[in-house]
Formats: sequence, structure tokens, C-alpha cells
Amino acid sequence: MIIRGGRNIYPYELEEAVGKLPGVRKGCVAIFGANDPAAGTERLVVVAETREKAAAALAALRKQINQLAVELVGTPTDDIVLAPPQTVLKTSSGKIRRAATRDLYLSGSIGAPGRGAWLQVARVTWMGFSPGIRRLARRARTVGFAARAYAAFFALAPLAWISLVMTPRRAWVYTRNLARALLGASGAAVSVQGLENLPRGTPCVAVSNHASYLDGLVILAALPEAFGFVAKSELQRNWLARVLLRALGAQFVERFDVEKSVEDSARLVQCAKEGQSLFVFPEGTLTRAPGLMAFHMGAFQVAAEAGIPVVPIAITGTRSVLRDGSWFPHKGALSVIVSPPIAPKGSDWSAAVQLRDAARAEILRHCGEPDLGQ
Repeated sequence: MIIRGGRNIYPYELEEAVGKLPGVRKGCVAIFGANDPAAGTERLVVVAETREKAAAALAALRKQINQLAVELVGTPTDDIVLAPPQTVLKTSSGKIRRAATRDLYLSGSIGAPGRGAWLQVARVTWMGFSPGIRRLARRARTVGFAARAYAAFFALAPLAWISLVMTPRRAWVYTRNLARALLGASGAAVSVQGLENLPRGTPCVAVSNHASYLDGLVILAALPEAFGFVAKSELQRNWLARVLLRALGAQFVERFDVEKSVEDSARLVQCAKEGQSLFVFPEGTLTRAPGLMAFHMGAFQVAAEAGIPVVPIAITGTRSVLRDGSWFPHKGALSVIVSPPIAPKGSDWSAAVQLRDAARAEILRHCGEPDLGQ
């Protein structure tokens, strides 16, 4: 319904009559009201499709449409738009979409040249193929990142090996620099926060969550000072890992032989008292599923007995970059957050438990993964 000058005008009869005029496409007429703020009413607008192009024929059609409006609704039209075919919008069932056609009229788009058929076909074809093309592009980027990472590894790994053999006293410095170069060259640079929290001039036990095989490389690249990695004794069976870790000052501990484990703990306490900072993954292992597991007590017993602080370190992003069970890396953001040190409140078991709980809570707060320790 159109409200014009206080009168209610229904467009259906006029649309049908205009559609019967010679030169007008039947069923392709839309009549609607367009707000006229100046007059405070609605303007009566007729949009009719025609194939006529001659000025005289178009003028004659406008005159006939105006006469029909006066006869049928008692008022002349305010605007008559004779548009090319396919201008009046319709529903899928063929009904006139007056509101949508009015919006087209108000935007000044009535009569604008439409897309050619070949462009419409090309657009539909592109819409059909574009999801697959986007998937292929994502896959290409993923494979490209993996290739870049392995190219950097195979280029820099021999240099790391040579530095370990030739300069064992500077092994940590050279290996750390190569680790940074490797991560940077592969496009996986590490963001590090809180290095000022590392104790200066005094040993500590640094503990971190363990989400990926990349964690050791990330820690090596992030920490500015030499730490003795505490590693499980099974790694000594692999000669490559054994040589690398021993060159970096790693301390191997037994996990399954209780008597040997006690001896290893006493050795770690002695190393800490002699000024050696230690780094431990207290979860002991890693899994493919995200989540922070329960912490073993060994690192915290050593810190409590040696009277040195524990520094919680949270690693994020490594699980997404290289998930357990896969050697295909994915691009992602890596970060290391070093929290303030936690001093032991005694040297007994209770003090070690307090250290463990406090350090784990701090890592859980920053690692962004669920708590599996319960």
C-alpha cells in the first residue's frame, strides 16, 4: 500500500494495466511509494521494463502510463522509469519484489548496465572452484613452511655439530645462536618475555611445560644463560642425542630404578650447590592431546634440598607447530614466558610440594592449556 496525500493506493491493478500496454513487458512492472520528506508524503513511482529505445516511443509509453494512473488511482505518477529487461526484481517463484526494486531505485541503480552472461557464468564457476582453490593454497603454504623449516635444519645442523665437537666449552653459546637462526630461518621466531626474572649470579631450577619435541630447541634459543638439561637416561641410547646433550652439560637421570634414581637426585643436588643451574620438564613426557599433566617431584626436591629457587617457564605454540606423533611442522606463533623465581620455604618434602604446586599453578596460568593434573 502507498500513502499519498492521505489516500491509500494499492499498486496491483495499476501494475496489471501497465503490463498490458504495447511495448511494456508483461509481469515486469513494479509500482511503489518512495518517501518525499519535503512534501511529507510518498511519491508514486512506476518502474516498467521495455525493449523500446526510440525517444518518441518512450515518451508515448510515459504518457499512457500516466493516463492509466489518473484513471485507476485518481492521481498522476511522480516518476516513471522505463528500464531495460531484467531490471524489476522478482522472487524465485516470479513474484514482484517491490521493496527490493524500490531500494534499487533509491540507490540510483535502475537501468545500470548489468553483467554480461559470460561474466555471470565466470562468477558462478569461480564460486564453485574457489573453496578447492583456497584449500590448495592453504596446503601449499603449509608444505612450503615445512620445506623451509627442514631446509634450515639440514643447513644449520652440521654447523651445530661442528661447534659441539670443535669448541665444547662454548657449545651452549654456539648452539643457542644456531637454534635462534634455525627458528628465524624457518619463519618460527620465538617471542620471549620475563628474562629479567632469571636469577643473576646464583643457580636455580627452571621448570617448564612439555608439549612438543620443539620445546628443547625453543628453550635453548630463548634462555641467555647456560642451563644443564635434566634428561631421562633412555636418551643415552641414541648416540646423536647423547653427544648433543652431553656437550650441552645435560644430567641424565634414571626413572625406573629406584636406587639409581636416588643416587641421581643426590648428584643433581650437589651440582646445584656447586652453582649449576638446571632445566627440567617435570611432566616427564609429552602427549598429542593438549593439557598440563601432573608434575613429578624430582626437580622440586633438588631445589628444596639445595636451597635454590624454582623459575616457572611457560611455552606456548609448540604443540600446534609440531604435534606429538608427527614430523610435519605447521606455521604458528611461539612464545616463552619466564615468571618470577619461587624460593623454597625449607628443605623437606613439604617445602618441595609447595614449590611444585606454586610453579605448576604459574605455568598453568600462562600456557593456555587445560589442567590434566586432577
